[in-house]
Amino acid sequence: MTHALDRTDTLRELLDRQFGEYTDQVTELTLHTRQPDYGGHDPDTLRRLIETARQGVADTAQALKRMSEGTYGVCERCGQDIPTARLEILPSARFCVPCQQRR
Repeated sequence: MTHALDRTDTLRELLDRQFGEYTDQVTELTLHTRQPDYGGHDPDTLRRLIETARQGVADTAQALKRMSEGTYGVCERCGQDIPTARLEILPSARFCVPCQQRR
């Protein structure tokens, strides 16, 4: 049981760190939109970067919510456990690899 708790703590820390990084990205990129030269970015590229960072915030927040609800790490399609190795690579994963490939 201790191993599972350690894994959960590690993944929660990873999600917390990721949430902070995405939030910082959104803030920084949004500041660039207010600069006359868009902080050296192309406006369309900047808009896409902001959308990607916002999606990262949303995905990470949902993963943290699933963690608090006790459904984190369970595939939303087949109900099987998502392997730890996948969660370590993509902590906000909602699906196991076979179900993700079917989507």
